[in-house]
Amino acid sequence: MSTPSSSSTQPFGPLAEYMRPPQHLGMQQLDRTAFDRSVPIISIEVEASKVGKLRTHPALQGQVLDLPKVKSIIDPRESGRGVKWIRLNASAEEDLSDATKELVRAESNGLRTEIINLGYDNWNTSEILSAVLPTTKSDDIPSSFTSTGHIAHMNLREEWLPYKFLIGQVILDKNPGLRTVVNKLDTIHAQYRYFDMEVIAGEKDYITTLNESNCTFTFDFSLVYWNSRLHHEHERLIDLFKPNSLVADVMAGVGPFVVPAAKRSCYVLGNDLNPEGVKWMRENRVKNHVENNLRIFEQDGAAFIQSSALEVWNSPFTASEPVVSMRKKQREERKKREAAAAAVPSRASSQAQPIQTTIMEGISSITEAIGLTKVTTSPKKDQVKLSSPSLPEPPKIIQHYIMNLPDSALTFLYAYSGCFTPLLTQASFIEKHGQNGEGADMPMVHVYCFTREVEREKAEPDILERASRYLSYPLTSTSKDYLLHHVRSVAPNKDMYCLSFRLPREVAFRPLSSEKENPK
Repeated sequence: MSTPSSSSTQPFGPLAEYMRPPQHLGMQQLDRTAFDRSVPIISIEVEASKVGKLRTHPALQGQVLDLPKVKSIIDPRESGRGVKWIRLNASAEEDLSDATKELVRAESNGLRTEIINLGYDNWNTSEILSAVLPTTKSDDIPSSFTSTGHIAHMNLREEWLPYKFLIGQVILDKNPGLRTVVNKLDTIHAQYRYFDMEVIAGEKDYITTLNESNCTFTFDFSLVYWNSRLHHEHERLIDLFKPNSLVADVMAGVGPFVVPAAKRSCYVLGNDLNPEGVKWMRENRVKNHVENNLRIFEQDGAAFIQSSALEVWNSPFTASEPVVSMRKKQREERKKREAAAAAVPSRASSQAQPIQTTIMEGISSITEAIGLTKVTTSPKKDQVKLSSPSLPEPPKIIQHYIMNLPDSALTFLYAYSGCFTPLLTQASFIEKHGQNGEGADMPMVHVYCFTREVEREKAEPDILERASRYLSYPLTSTSKDYLLHHVRSVAPNKDMYCLSFRLPREVAFRPLSSEKENPK
């Protein structure tokens, strides 16, 4: 989650000069006491019964003090019970408008003066950093960060690096849910695509846990790739997968696509080359109870594409109920047992059996209608017996491939050449789908990529040209089930897209060559 820190927009009027923290430009080691400030204000003393009426009076609109962690209405000790002070954005009576002065004369016990003490806790992140960081040509105070569980990560420009520890500490102080603040370094591990980082505030604890897509994820943020800003994109793509779909994620990471898909009744193959990504994907599979629906591989992406179709055909999934349904079923079963127990009278009666039978028949018809379980009764013990509904057979042909490595995923498209051809060696496949696989439905491919073209009219041909070259097949905007979805702007002159298309049959069933080459 990206979290900007907003500046105060309160029009303080006469108190404006007091309502900013003292400036200490160039401070590199945080001194919280340096931001203490005493502010003289005036308050209206009124009967407690009048506070509600006066607080919203037109003459006080914009006049009442409004500061973080400072009460605008107080119970002053020196004025006794039944009296309140309404604090104003003014330090003297002459600062008030004529309408406000008239209201004070007519409705209050007069004006009172006091000193309020403001300090570090009263200023937000942007206000503190603006008070200590030198003004630059960009004038962009680095107060925004992206949170990943208890970790905030920043991308500080070179000009802010001398102040990085102060910046990190202020971010940590102003966001109680954080324990660690890191700054990403320029070094990126090319093979596994994760960044080096340094802790600039808080604990050196990179193992974090967060919730996304109704799933819990745990991983070492310093050794895997995770981007919380892609949450909506994860949801968008997962929503395309119907229950009982067969999905393969070529670059699955710790599982942001595969774990939620498995939890939503899909059968999923998750692959990643990074041993740390695979380690935490396994952990998240167990944590989210999707062991039956998610198989994990640790292979090069191209090798996985070339082997996955045959792998799942020869070793299909076993039908299993989704986690959500099993938990819902348990709740329903408990309710039915309670209902059955309540329907049994405390003493034997010739009239009890018809009443109980009617109740049980009603429960049975309702649960069967919503497709949860079938309820039967034992004539001997009057107990509820439950039998699972029949489950659809899992598919044996992959229906969706995901490729979320935007920096290089397009270069792996060559691996789809002949990826279904090994299926033609299987008698069971030929029997069901024909000698040349003509009866088999082709999968969708969802490949993520970057482009330097920020205008869609230029980005689309750029992406299609590169995809066609690596696939060795002409892709166009009229290709079957084609969709080019803009994901986000990553940086100036750099956008992220998801290209979706139906894998051409001519590509999937190409004759196998001795070596597959990656077109340059």
